[in-house]
Amino acid sequence: MDQAEQLRLHLQQLNKNDAKSIAVISGKGVVGKSNFTINFAIKLAENEKRVLVFDLDIGYGNIDILIGQSSHSSSLDFFNQKKELDELIHSGPGGFDYICGGTGLSYLFKMEKSQFDSFSAKLEALFKRYDYIIFDMGAGMTEESLKFVLSADELIMVTTPEPTSIMDAYSAIKQISMHDKSIPISIVVNKADHAKAAHQTSVRMKAALEQFLDMKSSYAGWMPDDGFVSQAVLRQIPFTLLFPKSAASRALHEITAKFLGRGKKDSAIHPKAASFLFKMSQFIRGGSY
Repeated sequence: MDQAEQLRLHLQQLNKNDAKSIAVISGKGVVGKSNFTINFAIKLAENEKRVLVFDLDIGYGNIDILIGQSSHSSSLDFFNQKKELDELIHSGPGGFDYICGGTGLSYLFKMEKSQFDSFSAKLEALFKRYDYIIFDMGAGMTEESLKFVLSADELIMVTTPEPTSIMDAYSAIKQISMHDKSIPISIVVNKADHAKAAHQTSVRMKAALEQFLDMKSSYAGWMPDDGFVSQAVLRQIPFTLLFPKSAASRALHEITAKFLGRGKKDSAIHPKAASFLFKMSQFIRGGSY
């Protein structure tokens, strides 16, 4: 048994009760991806789930801005050996935790083996502490972000009904499909005028993914173009907390309930795939996609 196989077996054994890793992605900016991530994390926390949000929108990370908090540390501080990973965790409103990404993602794939081993051990501990670790990725796909996305257990693609948004979302998933056609993808249609428009958007996207990329996806739900969301952003308070009875909050409640209900079925039927840490280690060690 070679070293890689030993590592895989070790991580799979440790992974039995690990957090599920979710990468939230979008094809373009201004679709409400980060806002969705924050409020989704809050709704999960309301359901007594332990949630950590990892802001990996390189150069444009705005989790702390959206929640009205000022963070003076990011994952870059860990890679520069200035702080431990635990010291980077901040408490967000509504019961979720978060880590600001800064420019740390670009450093991750340049680490020496000893550095990654240290990072992996710290991250492994976090996977034991939480039920969900949500990676808020930047819009589109870079070489670094693609590796992170491919390591996640599943993806949530946030798009809008606009044709350019749909096309950009398709292009991002096309890049993913070149390396993994089996990764679970859920589609959230944001800023829709009504349920029918959102459903039609998801149907078109699902059909295109299956016909041209041979990839299956599921429809997670939709969120309306709700003025209360804009007000919440201006006040730097998550809309699910500021306006819990708004249309957007009710829609996100339904998305979360559907997600958690599906999760129970999935965990009972499907064995867990290779862990996030193992897949990530392959990229660090120079393995192929």
